[in-house]
Amino acid sequence: MKRILECVPNFSEGRDMSIIKQITAQIEAIEGVKLLDIDPGKATNRTVVTFVGEPDAVVEAAFQAMKKSGELIDMSKHSGEHPRFGATDVCPLIPISGVSMEEAAQYARQLAARVGDELGIPIYLYESAASQPNRKNLATVRAGEYEGLPKKLADADWMPDAGPAEFNERVKKTGVTAIGARDFLIAYNVNINTTSTRRANSIAFDVRENGRIKREGDSITGKIVTDENGNPVRELGACKAVKAIGWYIEEYAQCQISMNLTNINVTPLHIAFDEVCKSAQNRGMRVTGSELVGLVPLKSMLAAGRYFLRQQQRSVGVSEAELIHIAIKTMGLDELTPFDPQKKIIEYLLQDAKSAPLLQMNLREFADETASESPAPGGGSISAYVGALGVSLGAMVANLSAHKRGWDDRWEEFSDWAAQGQAFKKYLLQLVDEDTAAFNGIMAAVRMPKKTDSEKQARKEAMQNATKNAIEVPFRIMETSLASMEVMKAMAKIGNPASVSDAGVGAACARTAVIGAFLNVQINADGLEDKDFVAEKLKSGASMVKFAKMLETEILELVEGKILNKN
Repeated sequence: MKRILECVPNFSEGRDMSIIKQITAQIEAIEGVKLLDIDPGKATNRTVVTFVGEPDAVVEAAFQAMKKSGELIDMSKHSGEHPRFGATDVCPLIPISGVSMEEAAQYARQLAARVGDELGIPIYLYESAASQPNRKNLATVRAGEYEGLPKKLADADWMPDAGPAEFNERVKKTGVTAIGARDFLIAYNVNINTTSTRRANSIAFDVRENGRIKREGDSITGKIVTDENGNPVRELGACKAVKAIGWYIEEYAQCQISMNLTNINVTPLHIAFDEVCKSAQNRGMRVTGSELVGLVPLKSMLAAGRYFLRQQQRSVGVSEAELIHIAIKTMGLDELTPFDPQKKIIEYLLQDAKSAPLLQMNLREFADETASESPAPGGGSISAYVGALGVSLGAMVANLSAHKRGWDDRWEEFSDWAAQGQAFKKYLLQLVDEDTAAFNGIMAAVRMPKKTDSEKQARKEAMQNATKNAIEVPFRIMETSLASMEVMKAMAKIGNPASVSDAGVGAACARTAVIGAFLNVQINADGLEDKDFVAEKLKSGASMVKFAKMLETEILELVEGKILNKN
C-alpha cells in the first residue's frame, strides 16, 4: 500500500492572496507532494490549506510553509473571527493509507522539534501526538489565544513541547503553533425528503454521538431528566465520533443531515449513512441521496462498496471500480452533482499516469509496444500481466460460483476466494510497470558518467542497486503468481462446474508467469556481485518453478476429470 500522509495547516491570513500564494508555493516546490485545496476566509482572516504525499515529503513541505508564514505574517497586527495564536495556527497530520496513527504522531513530533529548534517558534503537540492528556484538545491548547501568550509561556504548566518558552520578539511576530496527528475527518451530508428542519434535527439527534437531552414523556416539551448532581442526562446517539445537525438547503428545497465523521475507523461512511436511513424510516421520512464535502480516502469507498454488496449477499471479490460504483449508487452520492472518483478520492488525485504508463494502454497498444524495437516491456512485465490474467480467471469462476442458482448459502465462501483473486490481480498489475521501471533503472545507471574515480564508484553502486531491484521485482512476480494458484485450485475443486475450464486456463497462465519471471531473475542475477543474495534467489526460484509445475498438473487433472465426467 502506498504511504500517504495528509496535512491541513491553517494560516492566519485570509485576505492578502499574495501572502497565501507565497506560502503555498513552498508546498508545491516539494517533490512528492500534491496541493489539493486552498480555502481562504476574509472574515476569519484565515486560510486552510490541504496537501498530501509521501510522509517525509509532507513533513518537509509543512516545515517550509511554516517558515514562510513566520516570515510574512505578523501576529501582533492580526485580527479575525476565528480563534488563533500563531502565524501557522495549527498543523495536523492525518494518515490516509499505509501510515498508522502512531507513525503520524511521530512525524508530528519530528516536525515540532525541527520547527522549535530551527525557526524558534514555540510548539504545542495535540490530539494523538499530545505529550500530556490535558493537551489533546486543540481548544484547550489554544485557550487565551495570541493575546494570552505572554502569560501562558511564563506558566510552568504550559511550557511548550518544543521551541522557546518565552514571548520574545521573534514569538511576538510568529506566535505559537499547535502541531498534531488526528484521524481523517469526512464532511458528509445526507439528503432527506422533508422541508422540516425540526424533523431533520430529530434524525441528527438519533445519529450523532452526543445524542439529545433526555426528557420525560414528550421528547420536545417534556421535563428534562437530571442526574443526582442536577446535570441534564443525555441519550447518546447511534454513531460514535459523529457530529450532526439538521438544516434546510434552499438551493435543493429539502433538508440535509450534515455530519462530521471525526474518526472513520470508529464510524465509517457507510454506517453513518445506514443509521440515517434507519432513523428516517422510523420517523416516516426517506433518504434520497447524499453528498461528500471535500475529499474521501479510497478505503472508505471500498469498504462501503463491500458493505452494501454483503447486504445483497453478493460477492465482494469484484474490481475496485465496481466497488466504488456500488458505493456511489447505494448512497446516492451523485444525486445533487456528478460524483467523479478521479476528483473526489484522494489516492486517485495523486495518481500520475506517467508512473504506470503500461497500465494506461489498451490491449492493442500494449501488444504493439511489446513488439516494438524497445527492449521494454520485456519478459518480466509480460509474466506479471499473464499472471494477472490467470488469477482474473480464477476470480471470475469464484464470482460465477457465488451467483450460481441453488448455491445461495455458499456465496460468502466464494466471495472470499474472489476477493483473494482480486488482491493478487491488483498487485500483479502493479508489477507490470514496476518490472519495466526496474529495467529502466539499470539503463539509467549505465548512462551515468564514469570519468573520475568517484563517478566510477557511484556508477558501480547504482548498477548493483538497480540490478538487485531488477531481480527482486520478477521474484515478487513469481511469489505472487504461485500464491494465486491456490485460487484456481480451489475453483477447480469446488467452483461452478460450467466454468471449470477457466480455472484450468488460469492455472496454466500462473505457471507460465512463474517460469517466465524466473528467467528474468536468472538473467539479471548474472550481473550482481552479491553472490549470497543471488544463490538464495536462484535456489528459492527453482523451488517455486518446480512447485508451480506440480500445482498446474494437479489442477489440470481436476479440470479434465470434471470435463470428462460432464461429457
